Amino acid sequence: MYRGVRNGALDHWSRKLRSIPDVLRPESGDAVKPDAGPTARALLALELVQGSPGITADRLADRLGVSERAARRYVGILREAGIPIESVRGPYGGYRVGRGLRLAPLMFSAAEALGLVMAVLDGHHDASDPTNPVGGALDKIMRALPEPVAAQAEAVRRTTAPAPDRAAARPDPGTTATLVQACSNHRRVRLGYRSEAGSEWVVEVDPWAVVVRHGRWYLLCRSHTADARRAYRIDRVRGVEVFDDTFSPPGDLDPVAMLEEHLAVGWEYEVEVVIDAPVDTVARCLPRGIGRLEPFDADTTRLVGSTSNPVWYAERLAAIPASYRIVRCPELQEAARVIGQRLLTAGASPHP
Repeated sequence: MYRGVRNGALDHWSRKLRSIPDVLRPESGDAVKPDAGPTARALLALELVQGSPGITADRLADRLGVSERAARRYVGILREAGIPIESVRGPYGGYRVGRGLRLAPLMFSAAEALGLVMAVLDGHHDASDPTNPVGGALDKIMRALPEPVAAQAEAVRRTTAPAPDRAAARPDPGTTATLVQACSNHRRVRLGYRSEAGSEWVVEVDPWAVVVRHGRWYLLCRSHTADARRAYRIDRVRGVEVFDDTFSPPGDLDPVAMLEEHLAVGWEYEVEVVIDAPVDTVARCLPRGIGRLEPFDADTTRLVGSTSNPVWYAERLAAIPASYRIVRCPELQEAARVIGQRLLTAGASPHP
């Protein structure tokens, strides 16, 4: 029964691997590189058995680029290391990884590992807490990622919204992995994009960061077409082409703050509010995505933003523990009056 790699088994395994005569097969096709060492082939053998349950010795040998006898020896060495590889005889038989008290070593591609990270971040509130069982498991997956991808995945992990939106569209993990890698390598990309209204276009961008906001995945970038900052929903990206051209992201880049600021502008109703409180006080009460805060004077703050939902915006303003005046946006003023009247009614003395 598999109980992990036993004490001293690694040294024993290494000696056994060096003893395997790797007789190369000339017709090996898409097999591992001919100059790969025995350890690389053993790990690939484990990955192939995991990924293709029922793989035959002949097929395993073909993928490894060695003789069938050598392939069987690799399987034997993996078994000696405590990995429960089972074999079934017959026309439908082959090798497969059995079950034990612990998982056998898992082999992930970068896209697969990032896909798991995305799934965990998307559905678990405590994924960023390493003391939580889910967070601890995620730490192990993160360590399996290549360093450039891991750095971007960790940035995504830190910026994930604490409460996922179940109605949010899920982006394709392969597309996300490609964009994360492009952000990490500072490579320009060409995006095929479709808007919510169904319009489609192609745009070249410098990808700065992937940010998660309320369950939605965004690419924060600079558009070469518009020569301006943009945020694109990754679930609406229809294709990605990575170029060799490199770029330098802004030195003071704060992806979360920049995305929030970007999403606060460009909506249907332009808003301006003057608040009788200092900027620091107001910033603690309002979400960053509501608009840009700037000091009007030492004791007063101006809020400038936009919204497509005046009622929602008015409800956010009601959380400010200070008086304020809606200077611009009649629709927001009307929504505030309706909410104010509702609050006054709720606070009236009940009828006997």
